[in-house]
Amino acid sequence: MNEMVFQERDHWAAMKPAVRQLVTGLLLTALSVGTAQLHAQGTPEGPQHLPTIMLGASFHNIKAEVATTPQQHEIGLMHRTSMGANDGMLFIFERAGQQCFWMKNTLIPLSVAFVADDGNIVNLDEMKPQTLTPHCSTKPVRFVLEMNTGWFSKRGLKAGLKLTGEPFSAAH
Repeated sequence: MNEMVFQERDHWAAMKPAVRQLVTGLLLTALSVGTAQLHAQGTPEGPQHLPTIMLGASFHNIKAEVATTPQQHEIGLMHRTSMGANDGMLFIFERAGQQCFWMKNTLIPLSVAFVADDGNIVNLDEMKPQTLTPHCSTKPVRFVLEMNTGWFSKRGLKAGLKLTGEPFSAAH
């Protein structure tokens, strides 16, 4: 093992300075890109940045980040310390199914709405931060909307209410 290390060092030293500089620059760029990707994915250093859409709930407007990939679903709102009063995250799944959510590494308490393709809220639940308790849809759904805790109840919004917005009018 030690012999291999010495050979690698000799190889590095034998490189022309310009080549060493190029290799070092490429390694630093790769490290920088990797760090930026981790940051954007929702690591402890910061949240992922996702596209947003506007939704309606009765006469209330919601600015929802949209999570569509398995990786985005897994990260969700992890590591965030706050969220705007009318901000949320809409999880869109490829197929309807029983969707279950928990709060691993999620620092803020959340309300969750499980939503049918037509925009009707199937059921609601409240989720406590940093818990692994599952909160599941009572029927198969493709949409799940997370908001700040109490958001739905404070506005008198219950199961059966129809959400409006592009994903629900386009759903089949």
